[in-house]
Order: sequence, then C-alpha cells, then structure tokens
Amino acid sequence: MENQRRGFLKKSGILLSAAAILPLASFTEGQKPKNGPIGLNLFTLPKSLDTDFRGTMELIAKVGYREVEFFGPYDFGTEKSKQAWKATSGFLGFGGSGYFGNSPKEVKMILDDLGLSAPSIHIDLDSLQQNMGEVAEAAHQVGHQYVGIAMLPNELRTDMDAYRKAIDVLNIVGESAKKHGLTFFYHNHGYGHQELEGQIPLQMILDQTDADMVKMQMDIFWFSAAGSDPIAYLEANPGRFELMHIKDMREIRTFSGDGSSMQEWMGMFQYLADAGQGKMDLPTIIAKAKASGTKHFQVEHDLAKDPEGSLKTNMAYLENLI
Repeated sequence: MENQRRGFLKKSGILLSAAAILPLASFTEGQKPKNGPIGLNLFTLPKSLDTDFRGTMELIAKVGYREVEFFGPYDFGTEKSKQAWKATSGFLGFGGSGYFGNSPKEVKMILDDLGLSAPSIHIDLDSLQQNMGEVAEAAHQVGHQYVGIAMLPNELRTDMDAYRKAIDVLNIVGESAKKHGLTFFYHNHGYGHQELEGQIPLQMILDQTDADMVKMQMDIFWFSAAGSDPIAYLEANPGRFELMHIKDMREIRTFSGDGSSMQEWMGMFQYLADAGQGKMDLPTIIAKAKASGTKHFQVEHDLAKDPEGSLKTNMAYLENLI
C-alpha cells in the first residue's frame, strides 16, 4: 500500500507544475518504505537556511525527511520577541529565523513542491499571548497544526510561585490556541526536572495543565541531561507527549547544576550526537513513545557542524525505527 501511494505521488503530474515534478520525483526515487514520516527541527541547519532557504529545503527532502519544524521569531511575532532574537542571533552567528524572508504563502508553495509538511513550529510565549490571531492565520496558510514554546521565560521558572504562574499562562495559551484551531505544546529544556521546594516543576506542569489543551514535546537529550528517565515519563503520561525531539548523547552526562542556565546548556552541546552514534537507548525510547501516542518524531542536532552528514546519518539510523 505504501509503495502504491508513493507511486501515485510520483505520477500526479497533473497536480503540479513541470518545475515541481522533477525535484519531487528525484527526491522520492529509490527510498525505502518507512513506518512513518521522519521530521527535522530546522535549528539543525539554520545557517544554511539563512543563506539558501530553497536549496536547503531541497536537501532536506532529498535525504528523505517529510516533516520540518520551524523556529522563531517570525514576522508576525511581537517586537519583544524580535528584539530578544537580535541579541541571541549575534551570539549564534546567524540572523535568519522563522520563514527566512519568505511569506507563509511562499513557504507553503515550497513545501508542497518538495513533498514536505510542517505540522509544528516553535514560537515564543509572548507572541502566542499577544498575537495568537496572526499566528493562527500564518499557521493555517502553511499547514501548522501545533504551535509551541521551546522554553519558559526566565521569570516563569525562578521558584515554585513562578512555576504556578507559568501553569496558569500555559492553560490560557492552550485554550486560546484551541479556539483558533491549533494545538499548543510545551517543549522541555534542562530546567524543571529536579526537586524544587519539595516538588518537581515538570511533573507539576504535567499534573496541573489541561491535558487536552497543553500537549508536550519531549526532548530526550535534555531529559537525559537533567537525569530524568524519558521512558518513565512516557509510561506515566500516555497521550501527552505527542511530539518528540530525537538526538543522541555521545556519553551519558548530566548537568553540573539544575540545568537552568545558558552556560549549562552550551556545556552539554559537546555531547550531542546523531541518532545511533551515542549511548542512549533510542530503540526502546522510540518504541515506548509510539505506544504512548507520540505522533511526530523530529531529528534535532543543534547547529550541526556537518549538516548534510548529520541529516543522512540520522535518517539511515531512524528510517527503520519510526
């Protein structure tokens, strides 16, 4: 059935312009059937996207990825988010983000041409609070179903009172997203996994946010770096982690502190590895995630030094697992 579907896509020239037929056919030619689509978070190769958006998306499709996840800020984001990005982008060494100068309509055309979809995006909390209408308009144009945050702002994770406020905010944003036809999600980072004032903040977020309005994206690398067991969380929270970031760890290491600072995060980057090149039990984690209801698996190798090599290595390992 899968091979018939792929054959149909290759032959559907009447639905595409001649310019789109050739790249799509060449990208799907000879690929192995997969259990499900493998996605890619675009923070894996932002510099390449910044200099050649179309060419980089063509590479992603050619390697075999079928889903991508964008990161912000975006033109429809708040001024606060854009100003914060200016400071961060200078440190990272590139300026582009969001749709990299393309309109939502242009992005949708490129995705369609290459047989890609973008079910989810990362966006800042301020933009979701202030500009949900504009976020939803762009999301529906491009085809995003999920909108989520990569991390909580500093002021919402300083102590348990801050986390309680964060929970209220997450529930409000989740309700707003649902009213606009979207699903909101929370992506874990390094903080919130250790006990604070007698409670574990991440568990409190899971327990006290509305499970229908606040979904989760599990980043297994940051789970492991924080000393948390991703399998235990998947088993205890079926249906909650609908998205997952896949990456490996060269050596199993944990944060020296509580995982709340940029310095600690950057210090762990040296242990990032492509899937199958490290020590994490990815087959078991992925199997548990699929049983728990995870729908989207996205490779992420933050700022990969060899983007093309990383894309291919991850795909070769994961294509028979996902």
